Amino acid sequence: MIHPHTKLAFISDEIGYGVVATSLLKKGTITWILDKLDREFTPQQVDKLDTIYKDILEKYSYKNNKGNDVLCWDNARFVNHSFKSNCLTTAYDFEIAIRDIQPGEQLTDDYGYLNVSEPFRGIDEGTKRKVVYPDDVLKYAKNWDKLLINALKRTPKVPQALSPLISRELWQKIDNINTGKEVMQSIATCYFKQTK
Repeated sequence: MIHPHTKLAFISDEIGYGVVATSLLKKGTITWILDKLDREFTPQQVDKLDTIYKDILEKYSYKNNKGNDVLCWDNARFVNHSFKSNCLTTAYDFEIAIRDIQPGEQLTDDYGYLNVSEPFRGIDEGTKRKVVYPDDVLKYAKNWDKLLINALKRTPKVPQALSPLISRELWQKIDNINTGKEVMQSIATCYFKQTK
């Protein structure tokens, strides 16, 4: 489920639609969490679908570390890619704001951790990186993990509108990571090696 203080908005002709914040989302805010309405499709289920449905999954789903396509039921499927993303996923089926996101600002992910099936050239944002590759999560995990650990320290201290979806066990895990009782699982665990 995407954070409730967001809305779908037209971004530009080049980008199309995206998800923007309707209020300040502070660093450490959980911006999305996998919920019971999100739908997971195994490769065998996808193979049995008509082409029109396969095309929808290719455009709007992400591949998890089991190789299954996950289709979000809400506006989360419209979160766009950015090489300077303000949200990152975790190994715990939620995404987190890695910096403050201002009202009217687009929520963005780096598709490099979403197990894309083919490399693609992103919009030029003045970054050194120009292309998203299927194994980017392995290349950039160390940097992304640092950003995640830093943001996770703020998670207990900022408002969490999605807290009804966060289990007691997950809160305990976040606390254990923040107090050094447990090591955070790397974002690299989200990787799925695809075979052709």
